[in-house]
Formats: sequence, C-alpha cells, structure tokens
Amino acid sequence: MQVSKTVYTGHLRTINTHLRSGMQIVTDAPIDNKGKGEAFSPTDMVATALCACIFTIAGQVAQEHGFSIDGATASTSKIMAQFPFRRIAEIIVDFDFSMCNLDEKQRKFIEKVPALCPVSLSLHPDIKQTINFKFE
Repeated sequence: MQVSKTVYTGHLRTINTHLRSGMQIVTDAPIDNKGKGEAFSPTDMVATALCACIFTIAGQVAQEHGFSIDGATASTSKIMAQFPFRRIAEIIVDFDFSMCNLDEKQRKFIEKVPALCPVSLSLHPDIKQTINFKFE
C-alpha cells in the first residue's frame, strides 16, 4: 500500500506528503552532514517514529484496559555512529507518565509496550533501543 509521495526540492531537503491526509513532513540534512538542519533529518524521523509508535501502542493498551495516558510526554535522542558508515547507533526515549497517576498494574502494561511496537521490531538489531519510563 502506497502511503506517501516524496519530492526532493534541492539543498538536501525533501517534502513528504501523506497520501490519505495530505499532511506534510519536511526533512533536511543535519548541519553535521552538509545540511541546513532546519527540519527533522531522516534519522531524526526514525528515532521519533520509535517514540510515536510506542505512544500509539500504549494509548491502545490504555483504552483497552480503561485508563488514560493523556498528557504523557517523551523526549527522544539519537546517537550516530560514524564508522564504518554513518548510521544510527542508539535511540533513547525517555517517557514521562508521572501526570497520569498510574497504578502498578497499569505501569506494568505500559512497560511491556516497547516489545509490541512495530517500529521497534522493524529496526536493525544493531541499533540499541534504550527506553526509560518515569511514573512518579
């Protein structure tokens, strides 16, 4: 199933259009890789996709079990390797569910989510995935 259309606009920038909604995401090469760094880089999108996927699955789990994670936040970082080729070495996602007042059972549901995330399962095993949860 085709999901997007991408146009290379020059100067290491792309415009990516989601076909169903028409929403767009601009990517730009990072400053440390000959770009302007004015938008998400493609590797930023990969790291951010991991975070968004875990949140999406966590939201589904919360709905199924009758609780809410509305207002939860996360911070995503990536560490790049340079040798032998430039690539993502590690993605770190720090989730903060402290405003959700989750009980122990609900926390356990959330902690299992990364193992169910399609993005997590699709990433190369050499990419270290560090997922941290803050509940209090």
